[in-house]
Amino acid sequence: MIRRTILLGTSALALLAAVPAASPAGAATRLTVYTALENEQLAPYKKAFEADNPGVEIEWVRDSTGVVTAKLLAEKDNPKADVVWGLAASSLMILDAQGMLMPYQPKGAGDLKAGFRDAKTPPAWVGMDAWMAAICFNTVEAEKKKLPKPTSWADLLKPEYKGQIVMPNPASSGTGFLAVSGWLQTMGADQGWGYMDRLNDNVALYTHSGSKPCKMAAAGEYPIGISIEYTGAQQKTKGAPIDVILASEGVGWEMEATAIVKGTRNAEAAKALADWAASRKANEQYVNFYQVTAHPGVTKETPNYPKNAEAAMNRTNDFAWAAANRDRILADWEKRYGAKSEPKS
Repeated sequence: MIRRTILLGTSALALLAAVPAASPAGAATRLTVYTALENEQLAPYKKAFEADNPGVEIEWVRDSTGVVTAKLLAEKDNPKADVVWGLAASSLMILDAQGMLMPYQPKGAGDLKAGFRDAKTPPAWVGMDAWMAAICFNTVEAEKKKLPKPTSWADLLKPEYKGQIVMPNPASSGTGFLAVSGWLQTMGADQGWGYMDRLNDNVALYTHSGSKPCKMAAAGEYPIGISIEYTGAQQKTKGAPIDVILASEGVGWEMEATAIVKGTRNAEAAKALADWAASRKANEQYVNFYQVTAHPGVTKETPNYPKNAEAAMNRTNDFAWAAANRDRILADWEKRYGAKSEPKS
């Protein structure tokens, strides 16, 4: 919106300063939406939502999970976002504990799987879909290096994999954090950290993106990337010589979720987005990327997606525990392994 400046007396200027600027008649409400969705998801989600809500326009602010979470926390006293659409549920629990979310029951939220929404009434957040840790294995590079195909997390500790593995930094990446949280929850603290100590011996690099390790494996930069299952399916469908493996012990997973930021000046438009994000129509968008969605009636066969993905998800997964212990876990992880992280851009 262009503002025209008119020379007025001091008292008139003071009066105008106290009156909020009005949007032009018929102008769309612009929602600032913070997200950690992958870049390829942004355009189709925005297009589908705006087609059903012509009076609302999305302006994305996108980064990795850790960066978005930190940005929201830094803005606690002066929030810039209206809505968070596509951030880890454990991150939203941290924001909720800080009183930063506006409780709201979206239309149709009762139709979603019970585990895919905040247990409070009204909920502070509502889930969208689940994503999980997977092993992307480049069969061509592995054959060159005579590396066996791993089928489990334990396999990744084999000495022949030294320097052959990349995975995400959990402080930057939700995928990295769900992998670490999954190991700690299933193995226990002592065995979980012991596992990561040994895994670190084989890791060449920790990236700041959850999808990057799989893309690096697909490109042949490294034979093994601990990454996102749907990224692996996409890369394989594009022709990359990779296998997408869900570890036999079970995999750590997270839920993408939606929440309204407390203090938004666009509450009605924010509610419209929350309603749409919980709808079956929205879940039919999510399933184009993730096979496990919040809506029990929405499913889809995705080329090269790992079979029985929902059955592979760790049943011991506790988002509340992950949220409550996140800072402690990340501080310990950084102290132990942070030296191998790629430089931040």
